[in-house]
Amino acid sequence: MRVAHAFRLPIITVAAALVLSGCMRTAAPVAVAQPADLDSIAYGPPAGAPPQVVAASSGGAIGALHTAFASSPRPAVYATPAVVAYAAPAPDRYDAAYHLDAGDKLRVMVYGQEGLTNTYAIDAGGSITMPLIGQVAARGRTPAGLAAEIAGRLRHGFIRDPSVAVEVEAYRPFFILGEVAAPGQYPYVPSMTVESAVAIAGGFSPRATRDSVTLTHTDASGIGRFVVPPGTPINPGDTVLVGERWF
Repeated sequence: MRVAHAFRLPIITVAAALVLSGCMRTAAPVAVAQPADLDSIAYGPPAGAPPQVVAASSGGAIGALHTAFASSPRPAVYATPAVVAYAAPAPDRYDAAYHLDAGDKLRVMVYGQEGLTNTYAIDAGGSITMPLIGQVAARGRTPAGLAAEIAGRLRHGFIRDPSVAVEVEAYRPFFILGEVAAPGQYPYVPSMTVESAVAIAGGFSPRATRDSVTLTHTDASGIGRFVVPPGTPINPGDTVLVGERWF
């Protein structure tokens, strides 16, 4: 009995040491992959891309928890920022060829006839008045169409084979109203847009709506009003209305 009691104490001590070493085992550290750039550091990883986590095997219940958390999917914390898309200006809805109207100033050239070659203004009635043939309707015609009409008039009893060309020397003005520095009437310049019209009028006022304007255009089909972005082209005689913003 004394011999068994003598061996019992070392055995109990060794068993206790083994149990304590299994319970108090320190888990290996968890290494997390670091972001590759400053944006990731400041704002976090992009949505939908879970961070890479490397967990060392530590065994026991603690190691099992580390493995479970590392392999489970994580919800996206950072929402993808909204993207604002600006629609490109709509295709030019106006006529491909310029149509004449009151206020346009034309240069009419009749080759070989110095007395007929001159500058003519389209009057309020939409006509020009030339020697020999009198009034010729110009409103709604293209320059080429007006040249053909003048040649046809001259051919009947005046000139055997007339050669006529018509070009626009000065376009009729456009109008700009509303929230600009200097609203009013201005000479038209070819290839103008709403943005350049606003610049000619001194720029937007502090209360102006800057992302769209109301454009009024008149043609053979009637009067049309359109809400358009600043890059939209304008024609002679158009009216640009810059609205007032509320905030």
